[in-house]
Amino acid sequence: MTVVEALSTAPEPVAPLPRGAGPIALARRWWRALTSMRTALVLLFLLAVAAVPGSLLPQRSLSQSNVAAYFAEHPDLAPWLDRLRLFDVFSSPWFAAIYLLLFVSLLGCIVPRTRQHWRVVRQPPPSVPARLDRLTLSQDTAVDVPTPEAADVAVATLRAQRWRVVRRDAAGVVEISAEKGYLREVGNLVFHGALVVLLAGLAYGRLSGYEGSILVEEGSGFCNSFQQYDTYRNGPLAGAGDLAPLCADLDAFSTEYADNFTPTRFRADLTYTRELGGPAATYPLEVNSPLRTDGVRLYLTGHGYSPRFTITYPDGSQFTDLSAPFLPEDPTTLASTGTLKLPDRPGEGVGEDDQLAIEGFFVPTAADLGDNRLVSVDPRPLNPAVAIVVYQGSLGLDSGAPQNVFRLDQTQIERGVLAEVASGNLFAGQSLTLPDGTEIRFEGYRQWAALQLSHDPGQLVVLGAAVAALIGLLGSLVVRRRRIWVRCVPAPADGPQAASRTVVQVGGLARSDNPGFAAQFQELVDAITGPVARED
Repeated sequence: MTVVEALSTAPEPVAPLPRGAGPIALARRWWRALTSMRTALVLLFLLAVAAVPGSLLPQRSLSQSNVAAYFAEHPDLAPWLDRLRLFDVFSSPWFAAIYLLLFVSLLGCIVPRTRQHWRVVRQPPPSVPARLDRLTLSQDTAVDVPTPEAADVAVATLRAQRWRVVRRDAAGVVEISAEKGYLREVGNLVFHGALVVLLAGLAYGRLSGYEGSILVEEGSGFCNSFQQYDTYRNGPLAGAGDLAPLCADLDAFSTEYADNFTPTRFRADLTYTRELGGPAATYPLEVNSPLRTDGVRLYLTGHGYSPRFTITYPDGSQFTDLSAPFLPEDPTTLASTGTLKLPDRPGEGVGEDDQLAIEGFFVPTAADLGDNRLVSVDPRPLNPAVAIVVYQGSLGLDSGAPQNVFRLDQTQIERGVLAEVASGNLFAGQSLTLPDGTEIRFEGYRQWAALQLSHDPGQLVVLGAAVAALIGLLGSLVVRRRRIWVRCVPAPADGPQAASRTVVQVGGLARSDNPGFAAQFQELVDAITGPVARED
């Protein structure tokens, strides 16, 4: 192969990548964009917007019954919202992503700005400009005192007003540089640093805390054990041994209403102990008055009714005082739906196919529409009634598959292993007899309260960070960065100021919009030059 052929077949040289096109440069650009203050503000706005659904929609961590009621009211919309995790906003991946990005962005803003401000604080104020008369605020004044004495008065005046002062003497001319308002940037740094601490405190509370929700009927109670809660969530750093000892019984529940049936007060009278076998205490639990003890808080988040039934079988055996919480479908009248499941039945030869279930619609104050339909016209239990449908067969509880305690498994009905055997409307004291002779008697109701117990060890950190953020924000808004320069020059012997000894030149500059700085500047000039001054 000749040299010409070799050169013609050689690969063309690869052009070098343009500067800034490599992966490292790309990563730097993305990092600068992420850690810019503009990005931090955008992420803070997105976090606020992302939290809006958490306040508008019911959250499972607060009240599972309200979520179930929302599903019942919006059967088509609720599943789509659930796919977007809008009923678990604050534990959703997309909310956590915004949260972490904001955390990183704030750290990337604060660290370099802190270093820069530290260098600025350690540096002396800048030298006096050559032409003070070009500044927005400037004034020349002749005083009948020697130049050193005029400079001493200026330095003493500025320091008395807490200006940072640097004096420079050269060839008989004294130049004074003064600056004030460093706390403005300190306030900014404190504010953003407090936001980082606040985010860290919230994250620590979620990682190390726990919360559980439970429905408790009047006359019953619970203890702080994760096995008793209807819903329970704990952070990765919180274990079962970290649960504070607490047991509470719901003695009574009461509600007060306005004339338009709007509730004005909810109250749950509790008896609680801080340890098993310990002394008991009472507490009136209300919506805005949680029970606080041993680092945990017990909240009242909802209430409703539990219809009570007595089941009498043909052989004379009974189940008395059976009840199940019914979930409100109408928050105005508290019309509620629910299910009472009876998997066990006394007697020999009774199998899984003889199980009973009562699906009901409870109304606190019943009104009959005339077509065998019940409606509730008042949330107060003035005339309680329940419309029930009784099913008999296999409930499917032995299959091991999880079931909703408030609903029947529709697949069992579709398969024909659970069939409807009777239905009817019952007022208190009335009963319904099944074809096999079983009697179901409606005894009345109990009220239940939805309680949530929460432990958040990051609460004090969040409180302190919020206070620090407020102080930092006030400092950044109130304090203004300002600079003052003073030049004391001996008056020329043959000039118009021959009778004077010194010409004091003063210039001022505000580094941010400060409409009141002109008046402050004039007051400072008057204080520096003194009553013996006369303007040129």
